[in-house]
Amino acid sequence: MRPLLAALAVALSLLAARPGLAEPDRTGVQAVIERQLEAFSRDDAAGAYGFAAPSIQAIFPDEAAFMAMVRRAYPPVYRSRARRFAETTELPDGGVAQAVRLQDEAGEDWVALYTLERGPDGAWRITGCTLQRVPSQAA
Repeated sequence: MRPLLAALAVALSLLAARPGLAEPDRTGVQAVIERQLEAFSRDDAAGAYGFAAPSIQAIFPDEAAFMAMVRRAYPPVYRSRARRFAETTELPDGGVAQAVRLQDEAGEDWVALYTLERGPDGAWRITGCTLQRVPSQAA
């Protein structure tokens, strides 16, 4: 139920979102996601955990718990064989939603919708991710 509510909240936020995120911010947002995905691919728990926002770190207070959750609940994020950044949207609260098209190890396509916030130090941190399988286009 919680993932469904989170996805609904993100969708509603996107309806009220403001377009036009500045290019340096877009680049920074995408770099954080890319670095976390690379950390997952190396099983670098400390590195991946470091890109999570304080609100996520409060839920998963150590790197091992965070990585176990990602392995279990987000296998296409944990191990993607291909990825491409899609839409970036500024949210009303100053955060950002970033869509990433992923292909998992089995060749299935997914869309991961990340949300990020800017910390007091100016760095972007990941506040959440919802994952949806893209239906096959085969006839």
